[in-house]
Amino acid sequence: MKVSLSRWAAWAPGLETTEAWAAWANAPAAIGAEGVPDASFLPAMLRRRCTPLTRTMLAAAFRCLEAEELPRLRSVFASRHGSINESIGLLGNVARGEKLSPAVFSHTVHNAQAALFSIAAGNTAASSSLSAQEDTWPCAFVEALSMLERDRDAPVLLVVGDVPLAETFAPLVDEPAVPYAFACRLAAAGSGPGIELSLAESTRPRARPPWPHALEFLRWWLSGAPELVQGARSTSFRFARA
Repeated sequence: MKVSLSRWAAWAPGLETTEAWAAWANAPAAIGAEGVPDASFLPAMLRRRCTPLTRTMLAAAFRCLEAEELPRLRSVFASRHGSINESIGLLGNVARGEKLSPAVFSHTVHNAQAALFSIAAGNTAASSSLSAQEDTWPCAFVEALSMLERDRDAPVLLVVGDVPLAETFAPLVDEPAVPYAFACRLAAAGSGPGIELSLAESTRPRARPPWPHALEFLRWWLSGAPELVQGARSTSFRFARA
């Protein structure tokens, strides 16, 4: 299935504008490990409820869409870890036999970002939240394609993001410690330029970029290169311009 990527937005420390990302894509460099975006676009009460990940993903989502689209587009929110850092205190409470905070718990569930986007944007359209370990980004793209296959006339907002893991969890994974979010608006492509995704089995180990896979996709998209192959396990995800 061919899709068009008509708009995108991304955030990482020191990279907030389209021009900054274009310069980075032309000369990629290491991305900082600390920072959160401005979230003044959210009401103060809602802003106080956001974890760093939620603030980062909502910033990308709101920058990606036109105001009239925010309440009506279907969405896919994807994060390998979600707001897992906020669960550390809750796990300590469990270990000590203490009560849990319902408010804190509600923001550690994996669909917290999608739920707060729905509240902030007044969006009641279908939404999906997922995690797929190292392949979270390409699997999220597949999820967005499945939504487009069901209704080709309705675009989909795809948002992916993560923040560095706290020391409790960081030794368990080997990945770039980068706070980031990437959002794009996908629609069924017509006769113009688009992107096609194909899957194939793979037995060769693939070099991992020093930044998240979604940002490597953005670098590829801005570079004009014909294709990008990703995949951390036995499946290769091949993005190609069509």
